[in-house]
Amino acid sequence: MSSTSDSLDMPLSAETGADRERGREVKVITLIAIAHFVSHVHIMLLPPLFGEVREAFGVSYIQIGLALTAFNVVSALLQTPAGFLVDRIGPRAMLTGGLLLGTAAITAAALLPGYWTFVIAYGFLGLANTVYHPADYSILSATIDHRRIGKAFSIHTFAGYLGSGVTPALVLACAAIWGWRGGFLVAAGLSFATALLLIVAGSVLPRIVHKPGQQAAGGKVGLDLLLSGPVLRNLLFFFCLAMANGGIQTFTVVGMGEIHGTPFTVANVALSGFLLCSAFGVLVGGIIADRTPHHERVAAVGFACTSTMAILMAWVNMPAAALIGLLSVGGLLNGIIQPSRDMMVRAVTPPGSFGKVFGFVSTGFNLGGMVAPLLFGFLMDQHEPRAIFMIVAGFILLALVTAITRTKPQSTPHGLADSSSR
Repeated sequence: MSSTSDSLDMPLSAETGADRERGREVKVITLIAIAHFVSHVHIMLLPPLFGEVREAFGVSYIQIGLALTAFNVVSALLQTPAGFLVDRIGPRAMLTGGLLLGTAAITAAALLPGYWTFVIAYGFLGLANTVYHPADYSILSATIDHRRIGKAFSIHTFAGYLGSGVTPALVLACAAIWGWRGGFLVAAGLSFATALLLIVAGSVLPRIVHKPGQQAAGGKVGLDLLLSGPVLRNLLFFFCLAMANGGIQTFTVVGMGEIHGTPFTVANVALSGFLLCSAFGVLVGGIIADRTPHHERVAAVGFACTSTMAILMAWVNMPAAALIGLLSVGGLLNGIIQPSRDMMVRAVTPPGSFGKVFGFVSTGFNLGGMVAPLLFGFLMDQHEPRAIFMIVAGFILLALVTAITRTKPQSTPHGLADSSSR
């Protein structure tokens, strides 16, 4: 009788343990997704309010743009050091600290007088921004089962896309009631509330992501790891993505108008289709990423199609419906690529180094964010908008080559969540 009872108890106990583990993963992904959502609110906070902020300080658009430059320069310079700190002192503390610093920076930008104070505050907001990718990816890689990590990455990325998408409407609605300073303070309050949430409910997040004891003594660490071929290849990969997306997202409307005389409203609807379908493509990409180890093939198919999209935009004057459909499909494929992108980085990262590696390769986004507006803006000033889309296609194809020629890493223990980090 007791043996029968034991045989019934064991599956029930195993099932309960699996359910508990799934529940913990859901909590982790939810907290990280909320934090990533807030980080994109910070990124998109100023652009919708450019005009009001410029008038408040009595400066030019270029001078207000300097605040965004300060944000990107600080992020680019300090994101890798932030990644080292994530690996050393722990992702939970760094993520909470970044949210609190972001709260203080936005509050200072809203309430303290003077244009240069505003620029300096945006520099500190860029410093706060350095913690998100290193901490987020370190936490997800250490806590989510390898069979579900692709979906976790996709939800994380989707939350960022969602934050970028809702921020303009959110801050403009707040500014209509309380002015631009009120819009900034609402964003600061959102950041502070998220930090409190991590403090109260963050016990499910790892304090420190430990390196497994069996890691090979000869494995590369520190700068040797960051300057290794696979990691530098991923840095180039992220830079190419930033250059391509920067051209499409920022210059589609004006570029299509100058090349083909595309109406402003049609180009904006097409761009909205690209952005919206990119967000949902990320979720599809997460499912795909968990079902195949061949992430470079997923990226290759997506890149081949999106480069074709850019070439067609440059040379073919399409009807409105065709243009909207083309960009929507291109956006879907662009989103599908994103989780595979993250999985390719994770595949070459030793356990215990997720913070520094993801922080380093994510710097490619900041570098692209600094170069793309200057390069493509110059081409628009020279009345060469077609060259923008050809260069975008070139960067997409370079990213494709970077993906398909990578050396596929051998399987390592870090596919499974490291229980010592919990």
